[in-house]
Amino acid sequence: MTVNFTILGSAAGTGVPSFFCDCSGCREARKDSHYTRTRTGAFLDSGDEKILIDAPPDIRQQLIREDINHIDRIFLTHWHADHYSGLGEFEYYVRLFTGEVLPLYLPADAITDFISTFPDLEDVFHLIPWEYKQKYSFDDIALIPLPANHSVETVGFVVQTPGQNLAYFPDTAGLPKETKQQIEGIDYLICDATFYGENWYPHSHMSVEQAIQLGREVKANKTILTHLSIHYSQPVTTRQLEEELKDDKDVMIAYDGLQIKLSP
Repeated sequence: MTVNFTILGSAAGTGVPSFFCDCSGCREARKDSHYTRTRTGAFLDSGDEKILIDAPPDIRQQLIREDINHIDRIFLTHWHADHYSGLGEFEYYVRLFTGEVLPLYLPADAITDFISTFPDLEDVFHLIPWEYKQKYSFDDIALIPLPANHSVETVGFVVQTPGQNLAYFPDTAGLPKETKQQIEGIDYLICDATFYGENWYPHSHMSVEQAIQLGREVKANKTILTHLSIHYSQPVTTRQLEEELKDDKDVMIAYDGLQIKLSP
């Protein structure tokens, strides 16, 4: 069985380039589309099971770009607009294509927010509040939501497969001690690296340096930096980041479309 984990988007909420920004990172992306970053999301595909993690505002173009035409269920890490505002794209997927209500796993405290934000979509989604540390098994793969440190109720997901395992924490300021213990020695840690230089929001996000340090603390075999703002607090190009990290074989920079094979 082949299990693929795809980074659909690798940017923080501003995206790269931003329409309002002319920093070096945005100029790089405007000049070369390879450096464009859409908002953070991921896709897990075991062949029989196709799971979306987060629904950013760019979700339609992400799914088209990756030739994804089927979703079995959606898991949200938390209720922030850059992670849920693409949910409306699934209205006609359900109403006109599958005819089947789509399971949506989300924080319990986001149920009321979902109903007020998407009052016409209650018959499109089956709302299921995820529970911390519960294993959600689908065929031979499983997702386990573990607590993250963010400004609202937030998790990251451990993805367990018959092959390698992966931890996905796109929005977090470090990790709680118990979460660290549960992901120690993980094959892949994909984590928040929002800021380059000073961390403007230390209670919600990490800097590139802090993300790398977290990977070392949990002894991850490979740390992959995602949720990159590029613009803040100090603008940086992807080329510059790649040059700085070229000698660290245990760290890589996520990019839109990055695919990780978790096969046995």
